[in-house]
Amino acid sequence: MSMKKLQSIRGIHDGLPAEVKQWRHIEDVARDVFSSFAFNEVRLPILEPTELFVRSVGEKTDIVSKEMYAFEDQGGDNICLRPEGTAGSVRAYLQAGLTREGAQRWFYMGPMFRRERPQKGRLRQFQQIGAEFFGVTGPLEDAEVLSMAQIFLTRLGIQQTSLEINSLGCTACRPAYRDLLVSFLNARKEQLCETCHDRMTTNPMRVLDCKVASCQTALTDAPEMVEHLCGDCDSHFAGLKLGLAALGVGYQINPRIVRGLDYYNRTAFEFITDQLGAQGTVLAGGRYDGLVESLGGPSTPAIGFAAGMERLAMLLPESKAIQVDVAVVALGEAVYAYALQQAATLREAGLCVVHCGGGSAKRQFKIADREAARFVVIIGEDEMNGQVLMLKNLSTGAQISVSIAQALSVIVQS
Repeated sequence: MSMKKLQSIRGIHDGLPAEVKQWRHIEDVARDVFSSFAFNEVRLPILEPTELFVRSVGEKTDIVSKEMYAFEDQGGDNICLRPEGTAGSVRAYLQAGLTREGAQRWFYMGPMFRRERPQKGRLRQFQQIGAEFFGVTGPLEDAEVLSMAQIFLTRLGIQQTSLEINSLGCTACRPAYRDLLVSFLNARKEQLCETCHDRMTTNPMRVLDCKVASCQTALTDAPEMVEHLCGDCDSHFAGLKLGLAALGVGYQINPRIVRGLDYYNRTAFEFITDQLGAQGTVLAGGRYDGLVESLGGPSTPAIGFAAGMERLAMLLPESKAIQVDVAVVALGEAVYAYALQQAATLREAGLCVVHCGGGSAKRQFKIADREAARFVVIIGEDEMNGQVLMLKNLSTGAQISVSIAQALSVIVQS
């Protein structure tokens, strides 16, 4: 009886060299851009108490009720694999006692987990980069966060995106708008899908986000939050637009951008593209002034965003394999130690080096060809005794006997 072939879990993929190289590039650009805005990197746990997401994201949301990997461990604790990064950031912010330490600028990167239907750019384990800015209320800070996100995308070379913004109002103006919207929806209930029927009672603003074509048709004339803002929210939104204009960040107002939870307020935004099919959102975020308080902390304004690295990578050109500078060919057991030493010296100089492992010259040259090395260093007993190397340029076929210092000079300058 044959043994069952072991494979990764559906929707959870291996990160192989080409993909990891893209992730590392994305991470390096994020660190460079975010640090220029005085954001500091944090490393947060993958495992969190299940209650954290029940209280922050909401027990009835799809993330918690259908998608979260939650279980009871051997000690009887209810824990889960984190489905997103913001709640864990707030938990860490509170646990570290930083609420009186002034504004905190954080960013993080790592795997998140949601058991949703796998599709292109949407996996059950996905890599995410996020940024959170605690302790700021002003629209100009919001504009800088959006500018930071745009610079990040631009620095990656992702040009085919557009920024859409909206204001979700606040606890002062949203209740009246909610009543107006529910009245509008009730009058068109028969034209709406079953999911929208449920959302009408739980979170009517989410109806505006429905992707069903018949619902979008019925919602054509729906009232818009941006037209019903209170004075403070209207002023905040105007300040955001002024800040974006000053920074040269183009945008469009999209009144259908909503968030599913009450602690989200005012600024909401998405960078979208038409290059990813139905999964058009590249990076999204917003202001969540109520979240810290909902998790037991003092009232603390905050804004943040997140982006999935798999989706970002889909918009990047294919990364090239690591360029091998030198393949070392050792001819005979007597030179193995010397060949290893020369390979180490070349690596210490910053070159990418493959030692071909000894054996026949034919076998080792095949390895050099397979690795697409730029140069081959050939070492026999004569080279070892003379403390030199035979250096061959594989693109030209030129071959010269040189010292290690001369070899380094030739390779670096080529």
